[in-house]
Amino acid sequence: METILLSERSRVFVKTDPHTVSDYVNQHVGNHCILMPPVSQPLAGLDHRKFASLDLCRISYGEKVQVISPALATSYHLQVLLRGHCLWRSQGEEYSLTPGELLLINPDDPVDLTYSADCEKFIINIPVVLLESVCQEHRWEYPETGMRFLRSRYQLSELEGFVNLLAMICQEAEAIEQQPKVQEHYAQIIASKMLSLMKNNVKRVVPGSCSAVFKLITDYIDRNLKQDIGCEELAQLAQMSERSLYGLFERNIQSTPRQYIRQKKLERINACLRDAECLVRNLTELAMEFGFFHLGRFSEQYRKQFGELPSETLKRRRLTCVYPLASC
Repeated sequence: METILLSERSRVFVKTDPHTVSDYVNQHVGNHCILMPPVSQPLAGLDHRKFASLDLCRISYGEKVQVISPALATSYHLQVLLRGHCLWRSQGEEYSLTPGELLLINPDDPVDLTYSADCEKFIINIPVVLLESVCQEHRWEYPETGMRFLRSRYQLSELEGFVNLLAMICQEAEAIEQQPKVQEHYAQIIASKMLSLMKNNVKRVVPGSCSAVFKLITDYIDRNLKQDIGCEELAQLAQMSERSLYGLFERNIQSTPRQYIRQKKLERINACLRDAECLVRNLTELAMEFGFFHLGRFSEQYRKQFGELPSETLKRRRLTCVYPLASC
């Protein structure tokens, strides 16, 4: 492969005993053991970088070696074969991987891989919690039995743009000035891309006007129209980012949260002005009660929504009863 996935700037070992490399991987990446004949000449090498919650490795053993592990427990392993060959044993069958292929191992899958002497791999260790958070962010239904990728082998050419994304995060990982927030953002993108490009058992809930999350938010707004409701407050209520909140409103009503809140406040004021049983002492007091402190702007927004000024609505109603209702 021509794409550069980690360089000498991430070098940890070069021409080292394979067991030394294995011990380092056990300590920093994931538990495994290696089986191999006595080494005639130490040729193992390892590049390693931490990248937000991810571990990035480029590894070669320089000898034929079998790598085994009962299960990965708390992480997914994504392996890209760069050189040589790798024999993968799974459920009593054997599969031969060649350069340019990607192998994705689920947390509960036992690992049994045999590297050729010239084999070199790029490996990403991806925590389960990262993929869980991405599912929560997108409001996807996370399986009760845990998330699994249903297909293990891919040609990188099948995964549009994925290898370029891997190269980009490697470049970012090796940047002189580390930016943790940027790294977290890229880690989220990697997880999102995996869920989008690779077959899995996550159910994507198609957003709609009656979606549970959207209804939760709009019901909360309706109950708190006299309060100063902010987007941060709504995002926390829905357990999503503000960016996702805006996306939710755009998909459901082609509007923004702020526009929707203003619309509902104006609708409530309009209902009060038309209801003869709703006590309205004066328009200024009513407007300020719902958070409109710039009265000229309030009147213009009201007129734009209802085709008349609030004073005109008030004049038209029949003042037969002046008892205020709590709903106002």
